Amino acid sequence: MKFGRRSPLVSVVVPVFDVEAYLPETLDSVLAQSHRELDVVVVDDGSTDGSGAIADEYAARDPRVRVVHIANRGLGGARNEGLRHVRGELLAFADSDDVVPPDAYRVLHRQLRRTGADFVTGSVARWEGERLVEPPWMRRMHQRRTAEVIEDHPEILGDVFAWNKLFRRDFWEGVGLTWPEGIRYEDQPTTTRAYVSARLFGVVPEVVYHWRIRTDGSSITQQRASLDDLRDRWTTKRQSLATVTAFGSDKVTKVFVDQVLAGDMPRYFVEIPGCSDAWWDLLVAGVREFWGARPLVQSGLPPVQRLTGWLVQMGRRDDAVTVMEYVARHGGPVPQVRSPQGPRIDVPGLDPSSVVPEALALRNHEVRI
Repeated sequence: MKFGRRSPLVSVVVPVFDVEAYLPETLDSVLAQSHRELDVVVVDDGSTDGSGAIADEYAARDPRVRVVHIANRGLGGARNEGLRHVRGELLAFADSDDVVPPDAYRVLHRQLRRTGADFVTGSVARWEGERLVEPPWMRRMHQRRTAEVIEDHPEILGDVFAWNKLFRRDFWEGVGLTWPEGIRYEDQPTTTRAYVSARLFGVVPEVVYHWRIRTDGSSITQQRASLDDLRDRWTTKRQSLATVTAFGSDKVTKVFVDQVLAGDMPRYFVEIPGCSDAWWDLLVAGVREFWGARPLVQSGLPPVQRLTGWLVQMGRRDDAVTVMEYVARHGGPVPQVRSPQGPRIDVPGLDPSSVVPEALALRNHEVRI
């Protein structure tokens, strides 16, 4: 398919660190794009395995690939280094253990050109075992092919990823976007700035990225029980919230606090049983900081997670352990009962009279009894 007289050059920054088992599949997928005008900048971030040599082999046989070898700086630093070497009018990012579907950049560019947006974002599928599954929350945020401003679609702030987007380089550089360095979860502060800074951003419903969550413990998403992970999570939330607050929209801020900032808390709550004292104290401090004025009982979390958020805010560690251990054993929705205040959840071992009614309450669409 032709895009006017000339298809623009897409620069794809691929940061690489010790991924020799995955890198060939990633680079093959990028180079197989139906949008052929590519400038692939591979940044070997001090790899200790054969990743750098693999990247060099690709560069030797495909002139679209260039390799930069640097001392290890982490994901954000590697991406920033790659940006120093790009030549294209458009920017994309791909992590070196994932796969880019063949039409991804063509689909994203078509919407970019049609709408005049500053960048375009698409949906994502992730591997669950051998299957690729599009998470419902990603599908929900990318339902329509559209171009919007953040006031019209604040929920999109939950799509924090670097790699399912195509940016105009002049927008990226004009806003002064960079990736935070030396910290996990660096995607969210930067993508948040992009959304609130864009005159217009585009959305497409197609899956434009295949995301691999490694289960060998090497992925940062497998390390949530560590103090460093939780510190970094709070730091990037703090940076992102500051950006949204400065934007000055009560509507956007409310959605961001209730849905986006709260959205990943269940993945931390499951770590409460067996957590260290220091990790628990840090969890409590963060929940109080971000949801002290607007508690998690008002958030978009499921009922048992709203309850757990309230227990954390109150510092009730033993009760939070009781709830999370029950959820792990039970494996399904918690029981529901009727009370004088209305339908509520009922967790065995937790005294409901010791909990404020709103922390146990069910919303109309959640009632099963």
